Amino acid sequence: MRIPTASGGRGRGSAAVALTAVLALTATACGDDGSGSGDEGSGKGEITLWDNNTGERREIWAQIIKDFEAQNPDIKVKYVGLPIDQVQAKYDTAIDGGGLPDVGGVGTAYLSNLVVRDVLDRVDQRIDAGPLKGKLVPAMVDSVKAAGGRDGMYSVPTSTNNGTLWYRTDLFSAAGLEPPTTWSKFYAAAEKLTDAGKNEFGYTIRGGAGSIAPAMDAMYGQSGITSFWDGDKTTVNDPRNVAALEKYVALYKKVTPSADVNNDFIKMVAQWDNGSIGMLTHNLASYQDHVKALGNEKFKGLPYPAQEDGTRVQVSNPVDGLGLFKNSKNKAAGWKFIEFAASHKSNSAWNASAGSIPANTDAAGDAWIKDAVPTATAMKALSDGSTKLVNLPYYLPDWNTISKSGNEPNFQKVLLGDMTPKAFADKLAKELNDAQAEWKEQNKS
Repeated sequence: MRIPTASGGRGRGSAAVALTAVLALTATACGDDGSGSGDEGSGKGEITLWDNNTGERREIWAQIIKDFEAQNPDIKVKYVGLPIDQVQAKYDTAIDGGGLPDVGGVGTAYLSNLVVRDVLDRVDQRIDAGPLKGKLVPAMVDSVKAAGGRDGMYSVPTSTNNGTLWYRTDLFSAAGLEPPTTWSKFYAAAEKLTDAGKNEFGYTIRGGAGSIAPAMDAMYGQSGITSFWDGDKTTVNDPRNVAALEKYVALYKKVTPSADVNNDFIKMVAQWDNGSIGMLTHNLASYQDHVKALGNEKFKGLPYPAQEDGTRVQVSNPVDGLGLFKNSKNKAAGWKFIEFAASHKSNSAWNASAGSIPANTDAAGDAWIKDAVPTATAMKALSDGSTKLVNLPYYLPDWNTISKSGNEPNFQKVLLGDMTPKAFADKLAKELNDAQAEWKEQNKS
């Protein structure tokens, strides 16, 4: 195992130095674009792993690598840590200059970029031929396949997050309310828990940065539409989704604080943790913040509300994973490491550290998941078929722009009454349809 020693800042400086050195050396040696066929190799020797979030995961990767090398003494793993906000740029640089790793962390947000540039090996056949067959959460597998934008599977899923409806059990109990398991109970609770004169609100809505995904969850969750596309056209502006959006945005200022129009997740979570607000929709990543502020007895987390018949529809969350790079000269050893990292023990430990949902289904019974009830509930919902996922088009090069800077200001206009929900949905749909048409044209081959 070779991991540079961190000297502060959680290793960001040393990781960057290590990366620069690796890129310089390998670019000189290779100088290709990473699309070569590579070689299975002897299954021994050294492989390089790029971690796509070194600031959070350096220590757990050190442990997994140590355990792997103990079981595979003929294989050494060189660790290279990448800051999460630089990952895609580093991959692009390595593709242009040569020097990709054997194995790398690959999230669905940029998976298609690597697939289109033909630098990743297809992995579904490898999975089916080994111990991971049947051991990966189907919803995560589907998300990875969809995000690749091409037939087959180009990353082994390791974790995901999940949209969660956090609710104050103490406030619900005092008001005689049942848990908000359905949309009708959600809306009823939001109204009953609101007393604006006392600065008490039933819900906090996300109006600032990151507002589009929770809005889409509310749209698809209520409409019950289970596909993002109907042919080549998006379902975003389907009349059922527009009606759902109208109902959702009508909550603003009626049962929510007026400051919500500008709140990103940090402000929204802090406001919920420190105030008298009944419900909050945010992912599992804020769990420890809630525990710290409220303790374990005053809140619970559920997957997003279901429809009256029990059907739950959610939009997909990004799925993290590990890719096997096509130009690796030792794919056999690289694949052996991926199988080990995605195995029950390693995957469970990795996700316990990251606070995420494991991809390996055997982890569902582990003690830490049972103790983290919201995570256990989310994993069950994703694994047992009770939740239908609407896979967002992460494969579109324009997705991040469209779903963030391109439309977040317009969502604020909707909240303020300066734009209708239908106009918002129609504009969003046109941009998505245009992006889809362009992507299809570019990928005809």
